[in-house]
Amino acid sequence: MLKNLLPLCLCLSVANGLLAQTASSASPRQLFPGLFEAVQLQRVFPDNKTFVDAEPRDQPAVILAAYEQMHRQPGFNLKQFVEAYFRLPSANGPTYRTHVQAGLRHHLDTLWTVLQRPGQDSVGKYASLLPLPHAYVVPGGRFREVYYWDSYFTMLGLRASNRPELIRGMVDNFAYLISRYGFVPNGNRTYYLTRSQPPFFGRMVELLAQNQGGDAARLRYHAAVLREYQFWMAAADSVAPGLARRSVVRLPDGTALNRYWDQSTEPREESYQEDVAAAGRTTRPTADFYRDIRAAAASGWDFSSRWFLPGQGLESIRTTQLIPVDLNCLLYEVELQLAYTSRLRGEKPAAVALEKQAAARRKALLQYCWDGKTNWFVDYDWTRRQPAPVRTLAGLYPLTVGIASTVQARQVAEGLQREFLRPGGLVTTLATTGQQWDAPNAWAPLQWMAVEGLRKYGQQELAQTIVTRWVSLNEQVFQQTGKLMEKYNVQNPSALGGGGEYPLQDGFGWTNGVLLDFLNSAARTKQ
Repeated sequence: MLKNLLPLCLCLSVANGLLAQTASSASPRQLFPGLFEAVQLQRVFPDNKTFVDAEPRDQPAVILAAYEQMHRQPGFNLKQFVEAYFRLPSANGPTYRTHVQAGLRHHLDTLWTVLQRPGQDSVGKYASLLPLPHAYVVPGGRFREVYYWDSYFTMLGLRASNRPELIRGMVDNFAYLISRYGFVPNGNRTYYLTRSQPPFFGRMVELLAQNQGGDAARLRYHAAVLREYQFWMAAADSVAPGLARRSVVRLPDGTALNRYWDQSTEPREESYQEDVAAAGRTTRPTADFYRDIRAAAASGWDFSSRWFLPGQGLESIRTTQLIPVDLNCLLYEVELQLAYTSRLRGEKPAAVALEKQAAARRKALLQYCWDGKTNWFVDYDWTRRQPAPVRTLAGLYPLTVGIASTVQARQVAEGLQREFLRPGGLVTTLATTGQQWDAPNAWAPLQWMAVEGLRKYGQQELAQTIVTRWVSLNEQVFQQTGKLMEKYNVQNPSALGGGGEYPLQDGFGWTNGVLLDFLNSAARTKQ
């Protein structure tokens, strides 16, 4: 059935020799057992991500033998040992000094050079970084690699900055990752090879097609979009109604929807100490707890009360028990996109099958994810067979992809203005928990998706209000700090965003992209 949609051969254009590369994909914990746990649990570095991004100076066997010989000796200094045997990462690229007086647009246009990284034919044999053939843009700060869903919103800014070759190269990079691994990892690191992120690759292809190549571009990436879709639907033919397997949930009526998933049931290597400590505070089986922690990381919303039991914290996380409304809206778009390109290729049976799947997904989303009591689209708790109680900005995705009715869109817009709109933009959820994907924080990609959905349903005034408030907040923080941030406090614009497992990061790829797109759309409106 669905598996028959995948062609036997994927012909993707990649840099010469890169596809044949057989570099190790082992993660730091796999390469350095014992040493890894000691470094992370003893908090040798304030951020657990530092060690997993470090590059070994010698073969793992040599380093482990040295560690075994030295670590029990009096006066052994673990940090000195790591610094001697590993090259530690640098958070930044080229040196850059902000010139606030030159203005926000100048900062945005020149910041791409700071965040851009060159393509690589290879990396260190035991480094965690996965090589990519073309140049790409990183988010910034501790995020020294490309991130999947971040990159779509970064590309919006690259389009506004007239950098088509960089957009094309990044799309080719993601096509390469799909051809090599069968999916797009969370980021191009070995420790991210157990999970993906929200599937924005199809939207990236569409963004490229609208600006470069039209249907020729859509056809060029058809095989890659299809293979990624197969990754999400891999278990669809083997899961019974009322059960779930990997990323697929089969509802009692037979409809296949999707959830976030991670293959591993171990602590995240990049947040190892945090996960081990959190597991000690839960009564759940640790394997289930770690899986749900990782699945939330796959969602990009790490972490939020969206994934918790009502009134409880991280110890109650249950990501895999929820059918996320945003994920399924994105896959609905992918199904329609693949149906379109299948027809272009003369593959009518495949197109019909995809259109049927898209129609079933749309029907299920409207049936299971619309909460008529709150007039909001929510996640669906497939284990309890009821809508999840937490309202979030993910509820705007049905507007963005155009499956909401006109009445539903109006009701969502009214609720959005009444409860989510703040002085600086849209708050992510209505709960204040200390988690970074809850109030008072707001994030650029969710502002953009909400605005896009509102515009699609004629809610122009509210959309423009959000744009104006978000741009104003970004400008205010830039004037105060000389920086553009990963997240913002929209309830108190004079305060910075906070919460989460690490300090507030600046850079910042998707913030820059959304801000540039908003600025350009505002300029077009005035013309």
